Formats: sequence, structure tokens, C-alpha cells
Amino acid sequence: MALVASVHVDSGWSLPDMVLSDLSGCDVRLTELAGSEGLLVVFTCNHCPYALAVWPRLIRHAAELAAMGIQTVAINPNIHPDYPADSVAAMQEKVAEWGIAFPYLADPTQTVARAFEAQCTPDIYMFDRHGRLYYHGRIDDAWKDEAKVTRQELLMAAELMISGENPPSPQHPTIGCSIKWKEA
Repeated sequence: MALVASVHVDSGWSLPDMVLSDLSGCDVRLTELAGSEGLLVVFTCNHCPYALAVWPRLIRHAAELAAMGIQTVAINPNIHPDYPADSVAAMQEKVAEWGIAFPYLADPTQTVARAFEAQCTPDIYMFDRHGRLYYHGRIDDAWKDEAKVTRQELLMAAELMISGENPPSPQHPTIGCSIKWKEA
């Protein structure tokens, strides 16, 4: 498991209009998932220790963000035969086990992850109501131990975004396991 940091993406970048699969195999258009104030897109998976540490916070924050008009979608780019813990069946189990109340979508071709230039799990992108990238950074300042969090960076960015303020600076990259890229 290689530790990777997300790469910088310029704010203002447009939300790609891409189609993914839900856990029933039905197509879902990414742009149609946005709330009135925006969309949080999180590339994540079921097996990475970084992703596992952040999942409980992501689930709680998604409810807070929804109350602000920002919807959440999680995307698993690790649909790979070498990682059965990240299979669609395993994703379905995690939705039930963890009580995930937002879409958890599969990216089996990794086309969406490549379009976003996602590097790791988790990799977090928040788009404003106009579909422009506002925040690409970590959820908070203590991925490993929630008790040590001193800055709720994602929630602070969401509050700034819906208030019409400039994006926070700096935006600290997320760290996590590398995406399990398939051979091209």
C-alpha cells in the first residue's frame, strides 16, 4: 500500500458531466447529483486504512453538508480483481454496515478517477452551485485520530462556499493509499 498525496487542481475547474454505475448497475449522471449549493465528490474505497479512518467522519459530515444544500457522492475507483474487498458486492455490504445515506458509486473503468486526476483514497473535491471546483483538500487536520482534530477543514470550506467567500487557502492535500490503477 503506497502512501500518496492528492495533486493540486485549480479552483474553478468544471464538474465533469460523467456517468457512473450505482450498486444496482444503473447509470447515474454525476452532474445530476448536486444539491442546491453544490456537490462533494470523494474518491474512496473499502480497504485503505486512510479511507477507513475517514469514512465515519465523511458519513456524519455528509448529513451536515446536506442540511447546507451540498450533496455527497462517494466513488470507488478500485474495482479491480486483485482487491476483492473493493468489489461492488463488498461496497453493498459497507453501505448496509455503515449506514451510508448518499450514493456510493463504482468506477470500474476508472474513467472518472482519471478525469478528476484523483490520486489516492480518499481524494476530496467540493464543487459550488455552478459546478465549479471550490475545494480540493483534506477532511480535517488529523486523518488518523479523530480525537486529535483541531480544524474541520471540509466543513469550514463548505461554510465559506455557501457564504460566497473566496476558497480557503491553503488547501492541504489529502493523503491515502494510491488508487489501484488497472493496466492500460
